[in-house]
Amino acid sequence: MKINLLYCDTQRPDKRAIAKCIAEISVNVSDSLANELTGILLDGDPVDIEIDDKNSSSVLRDLRKLNIDYEIIE
Repeated sequence: MKINLLYCDTQRPDKRAIAKCIAEISVNVSDSLANELTGILLDGDPVDIEIDDKNSSSVLRDLRKLNIDYEIIE
């Protein structure tokens, strides 16, 4: 499943927690790429990632805990 991470609406976002979450939930994303994608997301630009379908409900819950708004692409 592909999702589009739109923005993070937390007053003071935890960059390390967001990067760790992206690295764990994404298919074929390294830690360094997750850090880069986190920076892009926090700058206000959307980020497309691919997640494994079998873990989708827990992934979406983790994103909501981090106050990351997302949309499901496919």
